[in-house]
Order: sequence, then C-alpha cells, then structure tokens
Amino acid sequence: MAYIHERPRWPNFTWDSEVLSPMLAALRYRQGRLLGRMQALGFDLKMEANLHTLTNEVVKSSAIEGEKLNPEAVRSSLARRLGLDAGGLAPAGRDVEGVVEMMLDATQHHEQELTSERLCAWHAALFPTGRSGMRRITVGAWRPKEVGPMQVVSGQLGRETVHFEAPAAERLDTEMRRFLDWFNGPTGIDSVLKAGLAHFWFVTIHPFEDGNGRIARAIADLALARADGSKERFYSMSSRIDAERNAYYEHLEAQQRNDLDVTAWLAWFLGCLDRAIESAEETLQAVLYKAKLWETVNRRPVNDRQRQVVNRMLDSFQGHLNTSKYAKLAKCSTDTALRDIRELLDRGILIRNPGGGRSTSYRLARIDELA
Repeated sequence: MAYIHERPRWPNFTWDSEVLSPMLAALRYRQGRLLGRMQALGFDLKMEANLHTLTNEVVKSSAIEGEKLNPEAVRSSLARRLGLDAGGLAPAGRDVEGVVEMMLDATQHHEQELTSERLCAWHAALFPTGRSGMRRITVGAWRPKEVGPMQVVSGQLGRETVHFEAPAAERLDTEMRRFLDWFNGPTGIDSVLKAGLAHFWFVTIHPFEDGNGRIARAIADLALARADGSKERFYSMSSRIDAERNAYYEHLEAQQRNDLDVTAWLAWFLGCLDRAIESAEETLQAVLYKAKLWETVNRRPVNDRQRQVVNRMLDSFQGHLNTSKYAKLAKCSTDTALRDIRELLDRGILIRNPGGGRSTSYRLARIDELA
C-alpha cells in the first residue's frame, strides 16, 4: 500500500468544502465568542488565563510523546518569560526551558515567517544535550540518510508493526521548501483549516529524527494564533489531543495511508479544536475562581507560608491538605502549620472535610463559599 507522500500528485491536497464549511462556521462562532469573553477580562485575569493555557499546552504536547514535564516548572518558566510573578514556583530545567522557548516563539511571534532556520532552532531547543533519551541524534538539522528509513512503529522488538514510513532523507530539502513556501504564502483557505493541514503535512514529512509531533503542534499553534489575531492563548489544542490520543493517532495513520483527499483528517481536527474551545470554559471558571479567592485572601494579607500553600493548592495539588502536608510544603513545624491552618479556617479560605482525628483534612473554599 502506498503512503500519501508516494501518490503521484503529492502534495496537492483536496477536501470537501460542503462537509467542512458548516463545522468551520460553528467553530469560528464559538472561537470568536470565547475570545470576546477573554478580552473583556481585566489585564491580570487575561494574563492568568493565558499563562494557564500555555502551561497546559506545553505539558500536554510533551505528554502526547510520553514525556512527563513538571507543570510547576513549566508555569515558572512561562511566567518569568512573560514578565509575570513566578514567586514560589519550581525552577525549570533544560528540558522545560527548551519546549517553553519554542512555544512562546511560535505564539508570541506568530506574524513572523516560518523558516527552516527557525524550525531547526526549535529542534535544537527541544534537544539541548544532543540526545533523545540515551540515543545521540542530529540536532538542528534535517535527519540524515545515514539513520535509514524514518518509521513510526509499535510492538515488541522483532514483532513491530510499521504504521508509517516518512519520505526518504534525500527528499527533505525539496519537501520542506515546498511546505514552507505554502505556509508562508497566500493560500486562500481559512487560517484554521491551514493549521490542521500544516500539522498533518509537517508530521507526514517528518523532517527531524525526533520531536516532529511537538513541532507540528507548535506550527499548528502558530497558525491558530494568526487565526485569532492574538499572542494570547485561551484554548489548548494539545490538551484536547492528549485526551483523545488514540483517535489522534488513528486519524493520522488512516490519512497517511490514504489518498490526497484530507477531508476526514480536517473534519477530525476541526472537531477536536471545537472541543478544545469548549473545554476552555473550564479555564475561564478556574481563573475567575482564583481571582475571587485572592480577593478574599488579600482583604487581610496572609503570611508567606500561607500564600505558598494556597498557590500550590490552586495549581497542582493532589488530594486534600493536612497538617503534615502543610508543614512539608511550607518547610515549617507541625505546630506552626496547625496555627496557619486554623487562621485560614477562621477566615473561610480553607474548609474542614468530614472526619477527624488523624484523618482530618482540608480543602479550599468553593467560589460560592467565599465570604
């Protein structure tokens, strides 16, 4: 069976506008409505929503490839680069800084031309040690022919299933020049459709030894930022793809083994993006809740320990809070932790959960419980 890039008219893609136009119109309406609501927020709330979304985008794009990043470190790196308060957050390592640098370049500078030099710089940022895991790879350049066929495989050694084989390395200069000329030039298609097509086209070429999925999603984010006309991001496509990971790979493989009619892929991409925008309502509610909570807290400011613990509970806390967890987070004695907790209880910021004794635990007050 021929792969899509082996078809005689590659890459002259076609699609059925009658199928996609109603989906695109509904998505554009929801997209505009969300952006309007976000722009109506005050500056601080808008920046918090942007930071929240970018953090999810970076963490989930890496998670799709099986790489687990510390959300606190990602948030810290993003906040620092965006000029926001990063106090009390974990420092970021090289693995985090590279993917954050790529994502911010894609979204903050979306109006700039996408070039091979820019893509290679993104790749070098993703692999600062020159290795993918334990394996040394070519960094900041297209994959060389010496590495052999670039295949997407699964299964045990000796029983692998080949899902896709990318174009040979000798074709990469031509393939990428054609892709970049298309991406940077006028195409006459909607920018959202262009994002979906660019994602598929790039990941099909698979020009690097590793990191192609993350870079493809960054390219899509760049195109979506152009579609929104905004540097701020308020919905996370990668978060939705991660939630639908199996469907994502199934649709990619099916299209890569199909002909040049990409209607099925674009329909899935539009549907996934629509669900991502719908999920952004949760981001909006989380931002509004956080603002209301800190409004309550700041009527009578808390100490640094309390502020640090509340921040952790808002961002990446697992389970409920108890005295020992508080002491560990705030690096204080259990007596001090208990005093801090009692003060937060008295002020209605913390709520005691049912149960007592050694199982006593606490949660943050819901928005309807805040005074």
